[in-house]
Amino acid sequence: MEEQFILRVPPAVAERIERLLNDPTSSSEDKSLDLSFSDDGRTGTFVIGNDRFSASLLDLPTVVESYKTYDDSVLIKTADIGQMIMVREEDDTVPEAGEYRHGLTPPMRDARRRRFRREPDLNPEVVSRVEKDLQNIMAGGTAENFDILLSCYSGTLKIGYCL
Repeated sequence: MEEQFILRVPPAVAERIERLLNDPTSSSEDKSLDLSFSDDGRTGTFVIGNDRFSASLLDLPTVVESYKTYDDSVLIKTADIGQMIMVREEDDTVPEAGEYRHGLTPPMRDARRRRFRREPDLNPEVVSRVEKDLQNIMAGGTAENFDILLSCYSGTLKIGYCL
């Protein structure tokens, strides 16, 4: 596996980086590139030429797999990517809580809220009582404080456990 990251930059910076990589005769002011982070490991600066931009290390809502091919027919997985470095203009807002909520593509907009199930609200008292009853039943005993509900639906007898 390789070590990889996603670098998201403003469009003007992306053009400069592309020019730097593809055109060896580009101006000398764009030839310097630097990315450094502060002690917290989440905020830093991105420098291209003489311009400085704020950068943040953000967690993605899901893991993104990266693939490459050598023969245009077989894909080989090269990495799992869970974080992104976002370079911002001065007037852009900083995402909250160190997580980029929207993923990499438009369908992943606000993905964690829309696609992942929230934890159910359970009363700890009820959970411990059911756990105790299950342990008693598994040990050959009986459950305490329960009602048996009998219902007949489509010719099938169903027994329910109610607390």
